[in-house]
This record gives sequence, structure tokens and C-alpha cells, in this order.
Amino acid sequence: MITTLAASGTDVGNPAFNIAIFAAFVVVTMTIVIRASRTTKKASDFYTGGGQFTGPQNGFAIAGDYLSAASFLGIAGAIAVYGYDGFLYSIGFLVAWLVALLLVAELLRNTGRFTMADVLSFRLKQRPVRMAAAISTLTVSLFYLLAQMAGAGGLVALLLNIDGKFGQGVVVAIVGVLMIVYVLVGGMKGTTYVQMVKAVLLVAGAGIMFVLVLWAVRGNFSQLLANAQDMVNGSETKGVAGRDVLGPGAKYGLTSMSKLDFISLGIALVLGTAGLPHVLMRFYTVPTAKEARRSVTWAISLIGAFYLFTLVLGYGAASMVGPDKILAAPGKENSAAPLLAFELGGTIFLGIISAIAFATILAVVAGLAITASASFAHDIYASVIKRGNATEEQQVRVSRITVVVIGLISIVLGIGAMGQNIAFLVALAFAVAASANLPTLLYSLFWKKFNTTGALFSIYGGLISCLTLIVFSPAVSGKPSSMLPNSDFAWFPLSNPGIVSIPLAFALGIIGTYVGRNKLEDPAKQAEMEVRSLTGVGVEKAVDH
Repeated sequence: MITTLAASGTDVGNPAFNIAIFAAFVVVTMTIVIRASRTTKKASDFYTGGGQFTGPQNGFAIAGDYLSAASFLGIAGAIAVYGYDGFLYSIGFLVAWLVALLLVAELLRNTGRFTMADVLSFRLKQRPVRMAAAISTLTVSLFYLLAQMAGAGGLVALLLNIDGKFGQGVVVAIVGVLMIVYVLVGGMKGTTYVQMVKAVLLVAGAGIMFVLVLWAVRGNFSQLLANAQDMVNGSETKGVAGRDVLGPGAKYGLTSMSKLDFISLGIALVLGTAGLPHVLMRFYTVPTAKEARRSVTWAISLIGAFYLFTLVLGYGAASMVGPDKILAAPGKENSAAPLLAFELGGTIFLGIISAIAFATILAVVAGLAITASASFAHDIYASVIKRGNATEEQQVRVSRITVVVIGLISIVLGIGAMGQNIAFLVALAFAVAASANLPTLLYSLFWKKFNTTGALFSIYGGLISCLTLIVFSPAVSGKPSSMLPNSDFAWFPLSNPGIVSIPLAFALGIIGTYVGRNKLEDPAKQAEMEVRSLTGVGVEKAVDH
């Protein structure tokens, strides 16, 4: 039935109605962005919203930043097709917040100003460390943008009955242009307000779907699971029929190599959040470290509730839509949640839920774009190229130009990644973040002997090793589900390289530190960083200057 999706608008709702819902959301959020832009005067306003948001406000914005298209579309689809193994993404994404809360949230707020590089370069040599951190930030942001753009293409293609790569490519381009406009007009303030609105809509929408799915089975969760297994057993899609979606092994665990791949994925998911630049930058939008802690606890509450919803949404899609329809739809696995919405509430509910998903994508790509542009303008242009002599006006101007460039690059990459499960693509971004950023952050905050050489070894070593292993993994070539299914240059057997690249980055940080042990860092700066990170003494003066 779903093979006729592209031809029959009745199968996926009314395209005109869906466009109207999308347009209404864009108008409302653009109004918010324009109003916020009136108070964006300084670089601190553009990058961090002036540090004026409260903990609960920032908690909602963090949830808006973190609950991306991967969470709503990718995970629901993974559960619908693979069952238990798909839910492992939800567990990994949620547990990762404990690492961020316990290890980095308060310490980052106390030692930084605008970007992650502020922390890494606090007691190390400014120019080389800022350059390395900015390159890492740009790379992670582009990987994350890749996933969001791919999700946008599949989602809107499904709703507007657009078939073929060209039509989906046009959709990706439109999302990219809207992202550029949001950031250019509103900066961090406008983006933050949009993310708050989006977080409320997404959690509420997922909650309503959660209730409707359970209502359909009279609250009997066991019956829902049984129905999902029955639909999978009757599947006509090759490789799906007979798959056990109620226990582990449908995707990971079939072979010893896939078990290792799961461990690698788990490591990347749990450690990746604490190294994501666009999440770390959120800690600078609150006035105090106490508010940073409050914002994370609020975020965990919202995110935790949402990921519990995904279990019911995924199995609901499996039982009420079926894997055959999902895999045959534009966007494949990423279409599970919209198709479930159509089964639950028809055209109107489909339009509303899809608009929320579209809002999710727009808000996240805007947050990623402003993080990447701030890193380039503040860390590379102002600190490396201008050697600290750039004015705030110059930094903001360069940041705006960078947003446009990043938007264009992400459009091209997003078109190339269409059809991939976006939860999987985001997991690759987590692996890069955990490899390139987390070891250096932890060493900078907790290891007195850590030096510039160790930082450069860790960042570049983790980044290069992770990217190399991804390029030569089954994620890119060698399998029908690869990004390049007709090519085969995969010699690394794991789809996620975290199990190799993350320990390697930690080891390289230690090796580099001892290699450069004769290049002593300033002990006074090290002591100041330790006191500030643990107590917050001196941080307000640093932020205001």
C-alpha cells in the first residue's frame, strides 16, 4: 500500500494542509526571532543571549537542542523496525546526560565565556588550542547538521508526496535557507526562544501520541508488544519477517562483530553528549553555575519523559503501521512517527505532528549553525587571525558570514545523506564529539600536568582517527544500507568507531603531555582555572568584561 505514497495524497494526508501548518509555524517562530533580534546588540547577545536566561528556560532550550530529528523520527523508526535494539538509542542518549551533569556542566560555566575553546585554552596556549577546538566544533556541527537535513528531506517528501532525490533535495535546500535566516536575524536569543517553543510542542505531541497508542490497546502494553511482533512476523520485506523485536539481537548481537558494534555505539552515545559543542554552549546562556545545574536537571526531566514515550511510539508504529509500509515510504525508517500519527488521528493530526517534527529540525539546525559560526568567529577569526584585536562588530559580522557558508555546505551534505536512519547519523556525530572533545575537556579540567601538546595530540588524533574509521566503515560503503551502496572500500568492520577512537584520543592526550613535558604551562593560570572551575570565583567578572 505504501508503495503508492508518492502518487496518492490520501495515503499521507493533505499536502496543502501540511504546507499550511508548516507555514503557520514558520510565521510564528519568525515573529519570535524578529522580536528577540531587537535586543541583540553585542557579541555576547548574539552568541549566548547575554547570559540572561533562567535555569528552567535554559533547560527547555537544552531539551529543544538535544531532542533532534534523530530522537523523534530516527529512534521511533529504529524501534518500529528493530524493536528492542532500536530502544538502545533512547537509553544511550538519556544516560549520557548524567555524564554531562556530573562532569562538565558547572565547570564549563565557571571557566568559559562563549565557546568550548574558551575552556580548553584557559591555561594552555591560545592560538593552537583554539584553532584545534574550532576545527573540531565545526566538524561535529556539520555531522549533526547532516543528520537533521537528511531527516528534513524524508519527512517533507512524505508529507508533500514528493518522490525522487531532486524533490527531496529541494526540501533540504529550503530548510537550509530557513536555518540561515533564523540565525542571521535572531542570534542566540531568537534561537533559544524557538527551541523553548519547540521543546514544549515536541514533548506534548509525543505525549499525546503515547496516550493514544495505549488507548488503542486499552492500556495493555503487553498486547501492544504482541501486536508489533505479529506485524513483523507477517512482513513481506526481505530480512524482516520472523525477526524477534521483543528481545536483543535484531540489529546488534547476531554476530560477534555486531555485538562489538553495539558496544562501540553505546560508548559513543554515553560519552558523546559531554563533548557536543552546541549543547556545551547552552551552559553560557545562564548567569550563574547554579542556574547551569538547574538547567540540566530540567533538561533531564523533559528528555527522560520523551525517551520513555519513544518506546511506545516505536512499537505503536510497528503494530499499527507495520515495517513494510514504513520501509517503503520516503524517508524509510524516519517516516514511522508521521505514519503512526496518520493512523491515530488522520490528516489533521498528521499535519500537526509533522509540523512539530519540522520545528524540531529547524530549531536544532539553527542551534548548530550558531555554535559553529560562533566558534569560527570567536576562536579562529578573533583569536587566531586577528590575535585578539577584532572588535565585537567584526566578530558578529564574520559569524553571520560563516552561518551562510555552513548552511550551504550542510545543504549539499544533507542531500547526499537522504535515506539514512538519522539516529544512526547522529550517533556518528556523538562518536566524533566524544573522540575529539571530551578527553581534552576532562584533562583540562582535572589534570594539572596536562599541556598544550597533549591537547593537540588528543583533539587532532581523536578527530582524524574517528573520521578515517567512519570513511572506511560499512556506514559509508560496502552494504545496501550504506551511504554509497554501490561502492565498497570498507576495511574497518564496525559502523561506529567509538570503541577505537575514544580510548585512542584519551591515550594520545597522555602521550602528548609527556612528549611536551619540557614546554611548561603557566602554573598560576592552572591554579586559577582550578579555583574558578570548582568555586566560580571570578567568573562573573570574566563574563562581563
